Amino acid sequence: MKSISCDVLVVGSGPAGLAAALEARQTGAQEVLLLERNDELGGILQQCIHTGFGLREFGQDLSGPEYAWRWIDQVHDAGLQVLSETMVLSVDATRRVVATSKALGMIEILPRALVLAMGCRERPRGALAIPGTRPAGVYTAGTAQRLVNIDGYMPGNRFVILGSGDIGMIMARRLTLEGAEVAAVCEILPYLSGLRRNLVQCIRDYDIPLHLCTTVTEVRGQDRVTSVVVSGVDADRRPLPGTEREIPCDTLLLSVGLVPENELTRMAGASMDAVTGGPRVNEGYATDIPGIFAAGNVVHVYDLVDDVSQAARIAGRSAARYACSTQAPTGPTVRLVAGENVRAVVPQLVHPAALEQESIALHMRVRTPIEAPVNLDLRLGERTLLSRRFRYVRPAEMLTLTLPQRLAGELAGATELSVHVRT
Repeated sequence: MKSISCDVLVVGSGPAGLAAALEARQTGAQEVLLLERNDELGGILQQCIHTGFGLREFGQDLSGPEYAWRWIDQVHDAGLQVLSETMVLSVDATRRVVATSKALGMIEILPRALVLAMGCRERPRGALAIPGTRPAGVYTAGTAQRLVNIDGYMPGNRFVILGSGDIGMIMARRLTLEGAEVAAVCEILPYLSGLRRNLVQCIRDYDIPLHLCTTVTEVRGQDRVTSVVVSGVDADRRPLPGTEREIPCDTLLLSVGLVPENELTRMAGASMDAVTGGPRVNEGYATDIPGIFAAGNVVHVYDLVDDVSQAARIAGRSAARYACSTQAPTGPTVRLVAGENVRAVVPQLVHPAALEQESIALHMRVRTPIEAPVNLDLRLGERTLLSRRFRYVRPAEMLTLTLPQRLAGELAGATELSVHVRT
């Protein structure tokens, strides 16, 4: 088995992996190796032919492939080593990575620092326990997106979409433009799961029916889906008897959430956050395993790719500093805790010493929407250290609160900060 050493190894070449690898090189790591299991770089971006990418990073409204190639060109210009068609089989706490490569066969990689950037995956039907038969014609929205946008194959003619996630709403528009009929988009929650802009641009602009507090309670058909039964739900998301109605269709798309892809993270032994589904990280996106960092959607699922790239830069920079033996923040950490109407906060730990050097961005999501002005408060005990006003808050839209350097002194000796959203 061939053995390779490098300063920084990045696993995954989606928006997070590309940004982390490039930032690691620009921070001083000379030997940066980027692994990708597919035959091309860019990850999921290559099938996202809609626009909405790059407004903050490049000041332009780009498609997914255009956004990816902006980064891919920089990676090639920087002379980074790339191994495509390479699948990682194992990672351990010593950062030893075993992979199988089409070009090199079985390889062992021994990096000084490792960045995990595997992205996320969709929840399949098996995670939902929808009753009914098991016919052809049930796809996740992302699978259908690849079939249509890359393979040039229409998976059906009349669709029902379960879930109002962004991919599902974008595919509702895409399928309509391809001549298919989207009979309904059903969302079990009383509010939207995706971004409001996609509701307007993909659902309302195309007169596609959206049904809130509604779910699919049965799939019908033998060889192929022939219809689905949808039902209204109560406040506890349980189907309401007597509300059932059948919708004829030949395809059911599932857009019911994304899950961070963290099998390798768990294999390495990193501590995980039960709420986000990703590893617990500090302000440099370092896990609690020395020399292992996480970037992008493996940490928590972002709604905008520009935020993925920005956070991945931090992970890449931290990995390069670790690999080059640059002094990383040490000393006690302060734990970030989700308070009133806050689902989770990332990063989960902050070094006050790191805050002395630069401001730190905290990312969070609310549990329930509030369509009225609210305050986002950072508290030390009962004392509010920082507050930011928002016109509204929605679970689909990530909130950011930046810790300024001036708070470093306030955090000295503290063990816990909490974040709250209040009206």
